[in-house]
Amino acid sequence: MQADKQKAYIALAITSIVWGTTWVGSKICVRYTPAFEVAAIRQFSGGIIYVLFFLIKGEKLPTLKQLGWLTIMAILMFVSSNGLATVGLKYIPSGLGALIAALYPLFVVLIELFFFKNRKIKASTFIGLFLGIAGIAVVFYDNAFHNNKEGFWIGVAVSMVAMITWAMTTIFIAKKKSELNPYNALGWQMLLSSFIMYGIATATGDVIPFAQIPLETWGTLAYMVGAGSIIAFIAFIYSMKHLEPGIAALYAYINPIVAILVGSLLVDEKLTINILIGSAITLLGVYLVNRSLKAATQPETA
Repeated sequence: MQADKQKAYIALAITSIVWGTTWVGSKICVRYTPAFEVAAIRQFSGGIIYVLFFLIKGEKLPTLKQLGWLTIMAILMFVSSNGLATVGLKYIPSGLGALIAALYPLFVVLIELFFFKNRKIKASTFIGLFLGIAGIAVVFYDNAFHNNKEGFWIGVAVSMVAMITWAMTTIFIAKKKSELNPYNALGWQMLLSSFIMYGIATATGDVIPFAQIPLETWGTLAYMVGAGSIIAFIAFIYSMKHLEPGIAALYAYINPIVAILVGSLLVDEKLTINILIGSAITLLGVYLVNRSLKAATQPETA
């Protein structure tokens, strides 16, 4: 048991660091290659590895009903959430993209509040919401001030849509569980999403021939598939199984910090004191929201 716990902490560290660096990896890839094409290649590569592995192990092909569920999840988790987040990185820094993605617990609360009339929300939740919004506003302002790139606010908007989709997916999964092996299901979702995204890219004419994709992009994609889509996902699920939920969720607070620091080193993204302060305030807000939600779901003791 103790050995499992130690491995789980190592898995948590791997998830936190690798997923933080994949934001920078996506930023590098979209410099020279269309975003949906990048996302499609990444998800196809990761998905085919998962699917073939489980088919060799004897897993059955999904039924038509399961395939329908997998397609819905592929659209929500990878086409909208991952695909649009990759598009956003064309216009905004990788650290900002990761920080926007970290806001999803705040939007889970807001969606639950306004659409499902969840009345278990405490004062600390609203404090967390306020801090999260205030902190991200500081980061937005500082990035906009230092970022004169055309389309900055388009990138912010697209990334927000991706994050809100992820929040909706989180609620959807909580309300409708699947009996599929989570690793196998993940592979099918990746694979299905890759065809959808490449179809969208082709239909819009936003693709380039594979021969024109630079070696820098292929090398970065290889890292993102091997480390990000396979190793980190396996480490994430392992940590979720062997650690308390509150500890396993710490990756969400570390990812943006890793992305901000690595982005400043590898892709010359601006790093200012305001960005660091705003990021810290945002992540504190997200932490308070997560903590209050977990407290609300725990039974009261006499």
